[in-house]
Amino acid sequence: MKALVVGGTGPTGPYIVNGLLERGYEVAIFHRGTHEIPEIPPEVEHIHGDPHFLETIEESLKGRTFDLAIVTYGRVRFLAEALVGKVGRFVSVGGVASYRGYMKAGVLSPEGMPISVSEDYPVVASEEEHRFSYLIAQTEQTVLDYHPEAAHFRYPYVYGPRQLVPREWSIIRRVLDKRPHIIVADAGLSLSTHGYVANLAHSVLLAADKPKESAGQIYNCGDETQYSMSQIIEAIATKMGHKFELINMPYELALPARAYITGPSTHHRLMDTSKIRDQLDYHDVNPVDEAIGLTVDWLIESNPQPGGELEERLQDPFNYEGEDRLIDAWQKSKEQVAAIPFEIASHRPHPYAHPKKPGEKDHRNR
Repeated sequence: MKALVVGGTGPTGPYIVNGLLERGYEVAIFHRGTHEIPEIPPEVEHIHGDPHFLETIEESLKGRTFDLAIVTYGRVRFLAEALVGKVGRFVSVGGVASYRGYMKAGVLSPEGMPISVSEDYPVVASEEEHRFSYLIAQTEQTVLDYHPEAAHFRYPYVYGPRQLVPREWSIIRRVLDKRPHIIVADAGLSLSTHGYVANLAHSVLLAADKPKESAGQIYNCGDETQYSMSQIIEAIATKMGHKFELINMPYELALPARAYITGPSTHHRLMDTSKIRDQLDYHDVNPVDEAIGLTVDWLIESNPQPGGELEERLQDPFNYEGEDRLIDAWQKSKEQVAAIPFEIASHRPHPYAHPKKPGEKDHRNR
């Protein structure tokens, strides 16, 4: 059996490629060739071309046929069109940003996405609402129009090796720099679905393992266990033998935290992943604590340079002097607010009666 992986060298790509090899596939990867990695074995064929344009896709894949195509990169809508009649099965990867409210919480009433969001929740239906999300949603529909038996996977925030914008580095570097505290927005209570690279790749490979069950389906995917932002910070710090004081600020003021918040606000973005668990029997390859630890190890070993390419993409200035000034001003403002007299009952009694003897009222005359 022959499989084509479009991409293959990004965060989840090597796990998909090697998973297909383990399943007995003869694998070719179609990518631009600008990012070669040692995790791709030498027996894998490389088809170098641009997967972003219909004409270059058709030219690169001219005369080729495959039993399976897994599309994780490029313009998926053009790849779906170009591969009609050339593949036995089409599997594609998109993102959860197609859902209404993911990028613009204010378009919903009440504001923000419900908890949690299943695959039948409305996607963005117009460019006016949000162009990026609309294009993602339209691509999903295009895939199923051209390939009715396709399986499509909505990736959440991806963490682990080769993530181009690893927000975990913002936390790791602050540990390495021995920062005693870290600013969190809205107490770091936001819940957004995350997926470790090996876990997400396993999700996609289940479509190859279970073609009948996954035919014509769209799946949310992500780790079985999800942590809030503050829990992720604590897990990373614990792995590194460190303990932060979490400085809670409103989102509007917590500017240093923007680099490690996964969305444009702190609204919850939690996906319901019960469908992939029920239909395809998904389970994590790496449980969340192990996955976070592996991510920490990989980032420390890769040793991003201060002010280097990774930190430029992350857009975290690591301006500790500015952070300390923000924290000092915030602590003083809290003291000013706390000094304002405001009386409130310190204890709310239980609403039900608790009589001591049969037929009598309790001490609150109930």
